[in-house]
Amino acid sequence: MAKTSVKARALKKPKFSTRVVRRCFRCGRKRGYMRDFDLCRICFREFANEGKIPGIKKSSW
Repeated sequence: MAKTSVKARALKKPKFSTRVVRRCFRCGRKRGYMRDFDLCRICFREFANEGKIPGIKKSSW
């Protein structure tokens, strides 16, 4: 979990566009982030397994 101050800093508009840090809205993690869902890989997996993301299901073959 990211600190509250780190989350708040990520929400501010940066001086340069290359400094944008995208973070998971749920936990604040910046690594393993998926833009399509605005989630990190860990939160994505939890939501997908619970069925909270429409159109996503666990694959098996």
